[in-house]
Amino acid sequence: MGSLAPGHIANFVLDSLESYKIDTSHVTTHAGCSFPASIVICNTTNGSRTILHMNRNLPDVSAEDFEKVELSQYKWIHWEGRNAGEQVKMIQRVDNYNKTCPEGQKITTSVEIEKEREDLYQLFGYGDFVFVSKDVAKHFGFHSAPEALRGLYGRVRKGAHLICAWAEKGADALGPDGTLIHTDAFPPDVIVDTLGAGDTFNASVIFALSAGKSVQEALTFGCQIAGKKCGIQGYDGIV
Repeated sequence: MGSLAPGHIANFVLDSLESYKIDTSHVTTHAGCSFPASIVICNTTNGSRTILHMNRNLPDVSAEDFEKVELSQYKWIHWEGRNAGEQVKMIQRVDNYNKTCPEGQKITTSVEIEKEREDLYQLFGYGDFVFVSKDVAKHFGFHSAPEALRGLYGRVRKGAHLICAWAEKGADALGPDGTLIHTDAFPPDVIVDTLGAGDTFNASVIFALSAGKSVQEALTFGCQIAGKKCGIQGYDGIV
């Protein structure tokens, strides 16, 4: 679910998503807006990237847009932290819906706090699983994933898991029982392209958890798939 500005770039995006059989029925098109664009410069020596981004006037998904979503269709809903005030309202809607559901029909929620923006930090208090980035952890003064999880766990809601990936150091998670869970990284022989490795990790962890895997298994799977992604150009070779 996202926003598009009409035009040939939006058509390219929609065609790409639909080629992977991704449902785009919840995408909102905004006339008179510009489509965001990024130029990515990849370093072929070490796989790092520099992103030049332009985003002018395309609105993010609103709580009003989210009201149109039929919640009974879904078992898991994930938010990438963007317009946090609106996203809090969306998550609260799911929380209220869950109160009316039997245990086996409740929707699991997760959020990602990736950017160093003060307004996003309110999202720590929402979601059953909270992904916090290395950049945000370092912004708070932490120097490792375990240190960040212990320092930030007080911000999450009761019963939630906090997850932090730390590039070549692997990833860690902390849950309500206070046990720190760790998995090492699985780097490729040669780093080719790191763009999207974090999104790949998040998606892989969510995929594994939604299939009933343990947090330990999901973290390991996430690091394995993110490592695989760093060794190839793009995403098609991950499968």
